[in-house]
Amino acid sequence: MLKLSEQEKQEVVRFLESDRELPEKYRFLLFEDKREVELVWNGKTNEICNIVLPFQVIEQVDEPRAETPEDTDPQLSLFDERGRQLKGWTNKLIWGDNKLILASLKNGPMREEIEKQGGLKLIYIDPPFDVGADFSMDIQIGGDTFTKKPNILEEIAYRDTWGKGADSFISMIYERLVLMRDLLADDGSIYVHMGPIVNHLVRSVLDEVFGSSCFRNEIVWRRAFGHSDSGRYGMIHDSLFFYGKAFNPIWNFPLQPADPGYIDTFFDQYDPVRKERYQRLSLSAGGLSGGGYRYEYKGVDTLWRCPVETLKKHDKAGRLHWPQKKGGVPRLKKYESEHEGVPVQDIWTDISKIHNQSAELTGYSTQKPEALLERIIKASTNEGDLIADFFCGSGTTAAVAEKLNRKWICTDLGKFAIHTTRKRMIGVQRQIKEDGKDYRAFEILNLGKYERQHFVGINPNLREEEQQEQLKLKEAAFLDLILKAYRAEKTDQFAAFHGKRSGRLVAIGPVNMPVTRLFVEEIILECRKKHITKVDILGFEFEMGLFPNVLDEARGKGIDIAPKYIPAEVFDKRAVEKNQVVFHDVSYIEVKPVVIEGKGKGKKKKPSSIAVELTDFSVFYSQDSISNAEAALSKKKTGSKIVVEKGNIVKLVKDKKGIIRREILTEHWTDWIDYWSVDFDFESKREIIRVQNPETDEVEEQWTGEYIFENEWQSFRTKKDRSLELKSIPHECTPGRRKIAVKVVDIFGNDTMTIVEVSV
Repeated sequence: MLKLSEQEKQEVVRFLESDRELPEKYRFLLFEDKREVELVWNGKTNEICNIVLPFQVIEQVDEPRAETPEDTDPQLSLFDERGRQLKGWTNKLIWGDNKLILASLKNGPMREEIEKQGGLKLIYIDPPFDVGADFSMDIQIGGDTFTKKPNILEEIAYRDTWGKGADSFISMIYERLVLMRDLLADDGSIYVHMGPIVNHLVRSVLDEVFGSSCFRNEIVWRRAFGHSDSGRYGMIHDSLFFYGKAFNPIWNFPLQPADPGYIDTFFDQYDPVRKERYQRLSLSAGGLSGGGYRYEYKGVDTLWRCPVETLKKHDKAGRLHWPQKKGGVPRLKKYESEHEGVPVQDIWTDISKIHNQSAELTGYSTQKPEALLERIIKASTNEGDLIADFFCGSGTTAAVAEKLNRKWICTDLGKFAIHTTRKRMIGVQRQIKEDGKDYRAFEILNLGKYERQHFVGINPNLREEEQQEQLKLKEAAFLDLILKAYRAEKTDQFAAFHGKRSGRLVAIGPVNMPVTRLFVEEIILECRKKHITKVDILGFEFEMGLFPNVLDEARGKGIDIAPKYIPAEVFDKRAVEKNQVVFHDVSYIEVKPVVIEGKGKGKKKKPSSIAVELTDFSVFYSQDSISNAEAALSKKKTGSKIVVEKGNIVKLVKDKKGIIRREILTEHWTDWIDYWSVDFDFESKREIIRVQNPETDEVEEQWTGEYIFENEWQSFRTKKDRSLELKSIPHECTPGRRKIAVKVVDIFGNDTMTIVEVSV
C-alpha cells in the first residue's frame, strides 16, 4: 500500500503529465528502494502530525494610526472610507506551536486561501539553533534593563528541542520540514538558517526531505568580522541552506536573464565589495540544451542564444570580444564601469549584523538584518507572492515582505515575539502610509480553545454530541491536572468548587470557553448559602468586561474573589511535576471615555466623537523573589540583580561596604505598559471560523459567538522612543449606544482587555 498523501499523489500526476523526472523522494516512496544515504537518529519516526484545528482571529490591524480624525482617506476599492480593508488576502501573524499550525495550514480550510494566492512561494526559517538564547528578552525599565526569562511554555519548547541533544532537535525539525515541503508551491523555495553547531545534520535532513537533487546552495553568511573563541578559530558565520520544492523554483538572480533569448539583460544584485572585471558567458549556446537561433554571422555558423538583430547591435557598439582565431565565438564585454561588481556568490560578506544604534533593532537576541531577507525574497519571489516564516522571532521576514509588496504568514511560539512583530508591522504600515503607498491588513490568530481541546484529547471534527460525551470522559482527568498544578486539594462537597488551598476554595473554569458572568454569579450564590468568604477562580480566558465590576459586587457581599489565568504550560506534565506552573492574577484596566459633541446646528452639525483615556493598570507578576536575590548577592562582594515580586520590579544593589539597597523601578503604573490600543466599535465584526464537516467533508462557516478586536488606534513604546500617550485621538462616531474595547499589552507581552459602553 502506497503511503502517499493526497498532495503527493497530485504532485506525481503533475510531473508525469509534464513529462518531467520525478523528485528523488518518490523513488523510495513508490518503489521501496533503499536510500543511498539516510540520516538515522534516536526516536526517528515517519509519523507526521495531521491534526486540523480552526484558527481564531483575535485581532485585526488594518489601519495605521491616524493623527487626526480626517486623516483616513479611502484607498482604492479594497478599502472603505476609514482605510479598512474590505477584500483580498489578509496577512497572518499566528501565535502557537508551529507543528499544529503547519498541520492545520496544510490540511485545513486555510489551504484553499493559500492556493488562491498562487501557493506558498518561499519559506525562510531561522530555528532555535543558538541553544538557550532564543526566548529571553531584555526589557527596558527607566534607565535599567531587565532580562525576562522564558515562560514555562517556552522552556518546554526548549526542552523538547534540546532535551536529548541533537536527537530531539533533529526530530523536531524533521517533522516540521516535511509539513513545510508539502505546503510549498511547485515553484517554491525554502531557506533554512543555521549556525555551525548542527548545520551538518540539518543539511542531511533537508536532503532526505526534499531530495539532494533539489539542493541549490549552501550560503555562508559572515555575520561578524572577528570573534575570539578559546581553543579554536573564531566562529563568525552562519549557513543558509537553499532548496527548491522541485527542479525549477522561482529565480530572479543575476545569472539568469528574464528572457533567455534576449542577451541584453542587466543584473540587479551585486556584491559591492568586489569590483572585478567580468565577462559574461559566451553568446553561443555551447553545451546548453534547448532552443536558439542558427545562422551565419561574420563567418561563424553556429547556434546563437540571441536574434541576429541583437547580435549586430552589440557588435556595432563595440561590445563584442572576438577571438583572434578565425571562426571563434564572440563574448559580450562587461566591465566594472557598467555595474557595481560581480553577481553575488554563495559567500556573503557584504551584509553586517545589526549594530546597537540601528533603527531596525528590536532588542530580540536572534534578530537578523533586513538586508539579508531582502536579498533572499527578491531572488526567490515576485511581487504579490506569498511567503512564510514559522519561527518569526522579531518579525524581520514580515517587515521586509511588506516593504517589498509580498504577502506573508508568520508564526511563533513566543508570545513576546508575536507582540514584538505586531508593533514592528504597525510601524511598517505607518511608514508605507506616510510614503503614500497602499498597505495591506494583517490579523493576529491562534488555535486558542481548539488547541486546548487537542491537549485534553477532544476531537474538534466530531459532532457536537460526541464532543460533549468525550469531554465528560476527560473532565475528571483535566480537573485533577489543574488542581495538581495549582497545588490544591480536591474536594467533592460543593457544586461550584473543585478544590481548596490555604483556606481558599478553588473553582476551575471550562477548557473550551471563557469564564462568564453567569459562572461567577453561581459561585457567589453558593458562597452566600454556605458562608464562604475566600475564593480563587482559575480560567484560561475570562469574559471581556467581567472585571473589576463583578469583583466589587462580590466584595460588597463579603466575598473575596481572586481570578487567575491557567497558563498553557499546565498541559506539560513535566512542568506540573516540578511545580513550575505559575497562575498569574488577572490584570485590571481602568479607562475613561470622553464624548466630544459635534459643533454646529442642523445639517451643518459635525458628527460627535469619542476619545479614550487610560487611567489605571494593575498587574501582579512575580519572577524570582527579593529574598532569593538578597541571598544570591550575599555571596558576592558587590553586584546587582533585578527581580519581579508581586507586581513590582525591584533592583537590588550590593555596594563595597556589603550593604544591599532596594530600588523599585516600576514607580508608576504606566511603567508596566508597553502598548495599548482601542476598538471604537467593538462587536461590529463577528469572528467566523471555517471548519470541515466530518460527515460531508464540506467546509462550513460558523460564528464562534466572539468578536474580532479591530485595532483602530494605538500607542506603544519603541526601542528609541519610550514615551507613551495615555489618551487617544477623538474618533468620529454615529449617534447611539456602542461598546468600546481597550487592549493593554504589558512589558512581558501579556495582553488584557476591557470593554466600556458609551452613549453618543
